[in-house]
Amino acid sequence: MGTSWEILEEFHIDKDIGFALPNPLEELPSDYDVWMFIAKNITELIKTGQLRMKVEKVPLLSIDKLEGHRQQRLAHLVLGYITMAYVWGQGDGDIRKVLPRNIAIPYCKLSEKLGLPPILVYADCVLANWKKKDPSGPMTYENMDILFYFPGEDCAKGFFLVSLLVEIAAASAIKIIPVLFSAMQHQDRGTLQKALLDVVSCLNKALEVFEQIHEHVDPKLFFNVLRIYLSGWKGNSQLPEGLLYEGVWDTPKKFAGGSAAQSSIFQCFDVLLGIQQKDSGESAFEFLQDMRTYMPPAHRGFLGSLEAAPSIREFILSEKDAGLQEAYDKCVKALVALRSYHLQVVAKYIVIPARQKAKEKEGEEKPSALENQGTGGTDVMNFLKTVRGTTEKSLLKEG
Repeated sequence: MGTSWEILEEFHIDKDIGFALPNPLEELPSDYDVWMFIAKNITELIKTGQLRMKVEKVPLLSIDKLEGHRQQRLAHLVLGYITMAYVWGQGDGDIRKVLPRNIAIPYCKLSEKLGLPPILVYADCVLANWKKKDPSGPMTYENMDILFYFPGEDCAKGFFLVSLLVEIAAASAIKIIPVLFSAMQHQDRGTLQKALLDVVSCLNKALEVFEQIHEHVDPKLFFNVLRIYLSGWKGNSQLPEGLLYEGVWDTPKKFAGGSAAQSSIFQCFDVLLGIQQKDSGESAFEFLQDMRTYMPPAHRGFLGSLEAAPSIREFILSEKDAGLQEAYDKCVKALVALRSYHLQVVAKYIVIPARQKAKEKEGEEKPSALENQGTGGTDVMNFLKTVRGTTEKSLLKEG
């Protein structure tokens, strides 16, 4: 089995909150006040029609005074918000195809430094976009807020915070991973079985937290307002060529909008349980692989390290132990339950509002492909069904 497997510091994983950024900064150095002003007032500036004018007047700033990872992550979040707001404007179809050089140049330089694309990604708006109201209080919805808002009232807060809390609940399973590998190494079936059941508990907790979305996110506001600002310029008919980053590239670039597929935690469970998403067919697998390039490099490194580790699934198959197989299947079923629930949420927040909008518009029965799309640019229902189906097929026992 080789040496024991461990979660290295270089993977930027926190023992309590997993892939989320611990204690994100709320302020940048004063040199960047002009960025912060726009990011903090995005909703108001969009409403009054001043946003684009303000962005175009921003001086071209160097990123050299952004020191350390947390400052750079906050700046990436801020520039991501400004970019989305500038491109989509008031969300009425009047869009911009060119990001001005005064934003594009520092944004692309900073993105390169962080190993992230120059678009608002899940690692920005979910993992680095939170604070506690009472710093000594718990990580609960009531004691938390997001750093920056988009139009749509509290919709952004509900969507980003619930996503973060689901992430954190699931991430409590990360601590169990070294235990799993150690138990395999020592052929300790009892410890392995217990550790697998602990993973099940974490996944069940994540599902429980996910249910809070209905309380905090309104489907109409999400579909008609917030979703516009999360949309990218890859596979998007409104920006078929992509977005031109002025002063950086001579041709437009295509980047996907933020998507739950950019969450390292759920790809981590597939790798851990030996669920072969490449069996999902080329397009789903390619999309998942592409989404890894939207994760912080340290987290991609973690997934790579996990892929190179011994296979838990193969070990359990070789042991022919009924208790172990049952515990493994419970993990798979818990992951299937989460993916089924995600499908229900997508139906409520995207598919049904898309149908309603199509009916209102021209009495059409079918929404356009664009309206049925996820923010990552995929046909979201088909993608999620495919991934869930592959997960289900990984069960060791039928039924």
